[in-house]
Amino acid sequence: MPAITEHVFRSERHETFYLECGPADGPLMIFVHGWPALSVMWRDQLEHFGALGYRCVAPDMRGYGRSSASPRREHYALELIVEDMVELLRGLGAEHAIWVGHDWGGPVVWGLASHQPELCRAVASLCVPYFANGFVPANVIPLVDRNVYPEEKYPAGQWDYQLFYQDHLEAATAAFEADVRATFKALFRSATAKEKGRPALTARISRDGGWFGGAGRAPDLPRDPGVLSEDDLERYAAAFTGTGFFGPDAWYVNADANLRYAARALDDGVLRMPVLFLHATYDSICETIDSRLAEPMRRDCTNLTERVLDTGHWIVQEQPAAVNAAIADWLREAALP
Repeated sequence: MPAITEHVFRSERHETFYLECGPADGPLMIFVHGWPALSVMWRDQLEHFGALGYRCVAPDMRGYGRSSASPRREHYALELIVEDMVELLRGLGAEHAIWVGHDWGGPVVWGLASHQPELCRAVASLCVPYFANGFVPANVIPLVDRNVYPEEKYPAGQWDYQLFYQDHLEAATAAFEADVRATFKALFRSATAKEKGRPALTARISRDGGWFGGAGRAPDLPRDPGVLSEDDLERYAAAFTGTGFFGPDAWYVNADANLRYAARALDDGVLRMPVLFLHATYDSICETIDSRLAEPMRRDCTNLTERVLDTGHWIVQEQPAAVNAAIADWLREAALP
């Protein structure tokens, strides 16, 4: 496998740490992580596509790891994060890239595609589908599966946790920081068919008075080796002990700014470049199999490929080889060398 190397790109407004793998003159692929992850989550993809001749880059996103963090919540609006990626692209000396995002990385690459399509040869998102009008609670709550989440009991469905962030950012952050190792062991869990049709834990965060049943800290669960290796647990614990969770959590509290940003999308937000979406069958939060959550994406992406993997939300960690195969097949079908 080609070596993964570490780099930093600096501009007047931001500093981005990133990993790189593959030939410097290869077609550029940029992998964008979500909450609460780091660039290292893409290690298998960097090595795999680097070996295929792509120049692969994975940044630590704003507020994470070794990239810049701000103490102001408004500095985590999606438009500013997209601009970080535009600056990184230019700093790499590239005109465009194939962008791949997971979790909150999905809205980042969707934002690039809808506002600056000339920078996107193609876009892939894992778990979070496209919303031309903005990935915000006001747009996703109407698509909740009310067979699973009766409105009188779960008015916001599985998206209740996002409302809790908006009203109680400090309390949410404190709960994650109370025991960082335990937090990652509790969050990074694999999923199976037994979770299908059951309400997600995120549907009752407000009712419980906070994360982890309102206990104010994560329970000390055994590590799930199917999602989190001991080495990666140490990496995450060290990184988030240093930076804390304020920046990552603040991504959730800029809905109004994100709506205004979405309203300025080009071509009414319709995406015409090749788009790949990977569904995770057992993802109970971004549930796209039985609910209507993926319907807006199907309307607004004219060149859409969909694949389904039998995995939970941590799709990259649970099935890295299947993720690589799905992306590679799509690249071939779309004639994207």
